[in-house]
Amino acid sequence: MTTTTIRLPQDLKSRVAAAAKRSGTTAHSFILEAIAEKAAQEEQRAEFEAQAEARYANITATGKAVAWEEMRSYLEARLDGESAQRPQPRKLAP
Repeated sequence: MTTTTIRLPQDLKSRVAAAAKRSGTTAHSFILEAIAEKAAQEEQRAEFEAQAEARYANITATGKAVAWEEMRSYLEARLDGESAQRPQPRKLAP
């Protein structure tokens, strides 16, 4: 494990210490968990953006997409526990 030094303003250091105490852990563990959560959040955001870019590239390559109204109806039916036929992509109107 490597060592990294961070400089915290006193008020933040106090807040971290208090939060760590409330959660029953050390300030060190609390900070490590916070950094891990933030890194995971950023990785998830980057994955979401990459997926969106890939889907947009597919739309531009094929010219096909599912209308939002159809997809929304499909998703609402699924949320209500109904079986619904997945909408099929169609050519976009020019």
